[in-house]
Amino acid sequence: MALYLCRVMQSSNSSKTNPCVRIGALELGSFPLLLAPMEDVSDPPFRAVCKQGGVDLMYTEFISSEGLVRDAVKSRQKLDIYDHERPMGIQIFGGELEPMLGAVDKVAEVFPDIIDLNFGCPVKNVVCKDAGSGMLRNLPKLIDITAELVKRSPVPLTVKTRLGWDDNTKHIIYLAEALQDVGVAAIAVHGRTRAQMYKGSADWTLIGEVKNNPRMHIPIFGNGDIDSPIKAAEYRERYGVDGIMIGRAAIGYPWIFREIKQYLRTGEAHAPPTVEERLAACSEHLERSLQWKGPKLGLLEMRRHYAPYFKGFENIKEIRSRLVQSMEPDEVRFLLEQIRSNYGREAELTAPVDTLAYGHILS
Repeated sequence: MALYLCRVMQSSNSSKTNPCVRIGALELGSFPLLLAPMEDVSDPPFRAVCKQGGVDLMYTEFISSEGLVRDAVKSRQKLDIYDHERPMGIQIFGGELEPMLGAVDKVAEVFPDIIDLNFGCPVKNVVCKDAGSGMLRNLPKLIDITAELVKRSPVPLTVKTRLGWDDNTKHIIYLAEALQDVGVAAIAVHGRTRAQMYKGSADWTLIGEVKNNPRMHIPIFGNGDIDSPIKAAEYRERYGVDGIMIGRAAIGYPWIFREIKQYLRTGEAHAPPTVEERLAACSEHLERSLQWKGPKLGLLEMRRHYAPYFKGFENIKEIRSRLVQSMEPDEVRFLLEQIRSNYGREAELTAPVDTLAYGHILS
């Protein structure tokens, strides 16, 4: 799981160079953009449109280690990954060593590029089992478990975590060093504590300190509140992270990845998606969701996506209301065609996703 760095030119309008980021043998480019694992969001249908939007590395929804070792249907289904998605990471969570070792074995059977450990999820029903960010209350246990999982995993093992449990336990610098020492290949840091949940603003100061710690030599990815190309460029320059993980801002707006890439490369804004592009992405997302989950669940879980896909469309409220109420695939398809008819000739829309509306689903 050694980290190898190669030097490449950052962009034509900069004299700086950036390392080519590698996690084990996996090469991710000079400044990779990652799709955050989000429960009930980061499924194959959603990942497909994000891949087309330009993301460099994606993760599954987080998967319960206990569920995997019990061979639970829902947990097993989350192992579905496809060649067109690669490189792909599978994220697991748990609070005890033996189930997590068993989960690593189960995950290895589907040949992911990375196995990721979730030490960041703040939701109560995860934390109460000492999993997710609940592990941040017992760092020696977290580190010991991670060391054993590194030994067991046949692919690079990475971690996603938070700054700490609360304001009094922001031990991320110590934790990052310890995780690197036991063989973790990369770390993504969300700039909030567990106590914050998703409230307030992400604090990137400590993320920057982790990255610029002279002891650290593995990739450090920053996560939290990146919702525009300008902010991505500013935070890359200010904090020096190796890449950025994006969650909520990609919901209904998978084009954020291509827009960030163009801005970092040229300093110029990418043209916003046209009405047709929005409809095409939403329609593909819908059809993949129906195919992967079936008509009932596929329609139910698409409901959270309609508002962000069509944010900024004037007088869209009535159609959107019908979209989220419909339980008939053909009716939804008809409503999407109605949007095309009503808005297809209008000016392109530029409104970004309202990221604050989705804090409850980010893992």
